[in-house]
Amino acid sequence: MNRKTIKVWDPLVRMFHWSLVLGMVLNGLILDDDSKLHIQVGYAVMIILAIRIVWGLIGTRHARFSDFPPSIPQAMKQAQDVSVGRKRLHVGHSPLGALMIYNLLLSVLFLCVSGYMMGTNMFFGYEWVEELHEFFAGWIGLSAAIHVIAVICESRRTGVNLPRAMVTGRKTLPEWSSTNP
Repeated sequence: MNRKTIKVWDPLVRMFHWSLVLGMVLNGLILDDDSKLHIQVGYAVMIILAIRIVWGLIGTRHARFSDFPPSIPQAMKQAQDVSVGRKRLHVGHSPLGALMIYNLLLSVLFLCVSGYMMGTNMFFGYEWVEELHEFFAGWIGLSAAIHVIAVICESRRTGVNLPRAMVTGRKTLPEWSSTNP
């Protein structure tokens, strides 16, 4: 089968992705919630999130939010493709992948804001702020698990190694189908 390799994910997108994974694993699974290091990692996540948002506006083609606008109709079309076994390749994020990315970015933003609020005099000790923070931590964990499962399934279904692409920045695409360059 003929294959072609396309440069997709720039170094900033890849560093953001893996730094976010590291920060979420550290704060969600390893560090004590009340530790100073948990707070510092939270601030680091907030900074890299801010950088990614700016990069989503001015960055390289596939990093820009305009390259993967959230679209329920397109996501439904992709879900239908999956259900009938139709393989359609996407160079950047697929429509379902785009919805997950927006979900994760917004959820991490709310997690960071609620974590920050917990440390301020204005909101310190308010139970609803801590509950909001815990809700988003759990939601992100569930979303990340779904994301990983979907990436594995789509990699197998389409023949495109998506995890490798997030490491190398390049997708190797089979030429059996039209792509969304």
